[in-house]
Amino acid sequence: MTPSELKYHVEAAGKEPHFFKRKTMQFFGDTMRNYGVRRTTIDTWTEDGVEVWELYRKRPVKHGLMSSAYFEVNTFTRRHEKK
Repeated sequence: MTPSELKYHVEAAGKEPHFFKRKTMQFFGDTMRNYGVRRTTIDTWTEDGVEVWELYRKRPVKHGLMSSAYFEVNTFTRRHEKK
């Protein structure tokens, strides 16, 4: 899966309508070129071992932001990792 394919699926599912908007990404100083995607398993606050696509940044953006975003493999719903 590429970042562009993930963007297509997330937008088609209607789950995160503003996440990939150009203005949102510009606000954080980001571009699609700065993203990579990998499949992984995370623990969330409600359950353990959720299969997700991890959208990670290759380089830090404004204010050193390097956090990843997680989307469920089947539904493309955004999930948050338990810290």
